[in-house]
Amino acid sequence: MWTNQPISVAGDISEYAEPSALAGRQPQHRPLAPSSLPVSLLGVAFDNLSVTQAIARIEDMIASRKAHYAVTANIDFCVQALQDVELRRILFDAHLVLCDGTPLVWASRLVGNPLPERVAGADLVPRLIRRAAEQGYRVFFLGGSPQSTEQAVARLQSVHPNLIIAGHYSPPFRALLDLNHGEICDTIRAARPDLLFVSFGCPKAEKWMAMHYRNLGVPVAMGVGATIDFLAGRVRRAPEWMQRAGAEWLYRLGQEPRRLWRRYANDIILLGGPLLAQLWSQKQILPRRATDSHTTITMFEPTWIRVSAPERFDYQTLIQDAPLWNELGTQHCLLDLSAVKFIDSTALAALIQLQRRFNFWRLVLLAPSERVMCILRRFKLESFFQIAADTLEARDIIANADATQHPESELYRPVPPIIWSGELTAANAEDVWSSTQLQIDALYELGDTTIDIDLAGLRFLDSTGVGIMLRAKRYAQNLGAALRFTNPQVNVRNVLRMARLETFLVMQ
Repeated sequence: MWTNQPISVAGDISEYAEPSALAGRQPQHRPLAPSSLPVSLLGVAFDNLSVTQAIARIEDMIASRKAHYAVTANIDFCVQALQDVELRRILFDAHLVLCDGTPLVWASRLVGNPLPERVAGADLVPRLIRRAAEQGYRVFFLGGSPQSTEQAVARLQSVHPNLIIAGHYSPPFRALLDLNHGEICDTIRAARPDLLFVSFGCPKAEKWMAMHYRNLGVPVAMGVGATIDFLAGRVRRAPEWMQRAGAEWLYRLGQEPRRLWRRYANDIILLGGPLLAQLWSQKQILPRRATDSHTTITMFEPTWIRVSAPERFDYQTLIQDAPLWNELGTQHCLLDLSAVKFIDSTALAALIQLQRRFNFWRLVLLAPSERVMCILRRFKLESFFQIAADTLEARDIIANADATQHPESELYRPVPPIIWSGELTAANAEDVWSSTQLQIDALYELGDTTIDIDLAGLRFLDSTGVGIMLRAKRYAQNLGAALRFTNPQVNVRNVLRMARLETFLVMQ
């Protein structure tokens, strides 16, 4: 029997497993320690690492043989992320976020959790390459001009004779969605590198990595900006005194004034307000810390736990309650933030990293106080967390997440409109496409020549999701049908606008 209810296609992106299959699973993360607590600046959770520590962390990733991507974020990167929801999400989900900006290091000192130093890609990559030559890691360079990449490879091989350069490839310059993704990925997989350096520029490199890192078989992918040009000797770096003084941007501006002056001016204008607001919020009068102000477990069930944060949710809270925070991630977690009157940059960064930890289970922020919501809204992060007003709603979120991960057979019943819900990203794109293709076929066979896909329930999509939209539209056109996308949320519109496809794809 046919139903008149809409059909839901896409759920959340997380790889989900039944609780019974995960019983006893230990959290795969580094424990909280005073020397390694992250710090959030402009909504970006920076890992608290020096260059040497970053190399050690990357070597751990290589040893794990699991797929990771790392970013070195400077001021321009952070400013772009404030305007580009997909880039913001990429930073939110990144396995390693390093601070490539001296002014950001200075700002971290003002919020009470200082980063040890600037970790610039131009400093990190040469040291990683030297380490790769010593350890036998295989290296692949993607992007840059053919001439620049070839020069860089030749120079590196002369300096490091033992370096294994598994390959390099400079595809023709095209927009992200117009690249020959299959050819690029096949080339990299055949080379079997341990380190993949992507030089497409920001944000193209980061979006490409987010689309493909899971399926490349490469332990560490990293966007490296202009570092290939530095390695090739085609672009000179600023003197060390300028780097230490945070004035390298002036040197770069002198090298390419016509290209860079507008970017730097825009960064200063857009950065000032949010950064000053963050610094001011950290300097406000804080509630006195109660001697018994601890994070507490208020409810414990076999598959979920309820944890309550204290009024002052900050660096000291995370240190004193580190054993509890380190255990989160082995079951669903309802994190009660209703009592929080102050949250600092370290606690916000810890929330972001905690969200990354929940690959199989769900983290739900329970009744966040207005102070918490103000911080999340300021940096446009609220849509990246699951938020519930009370325990019943939180448990419904968890139950619905379970259901969307295990759709019933009626998912494929040809009843218009097709509904995309949850998130559509590289992690679930092929499953969504298979479901959508079946429904388009069924609706067309029933005589529908105009097919709608309702996006009202879709919270987020990335560039891979945009590619699925284009694929669906072309597929319907080849059948002889018109496909329309309707009711996109703000985040979805933002991604489409950044891809310059909003007008083409969305029914106005």
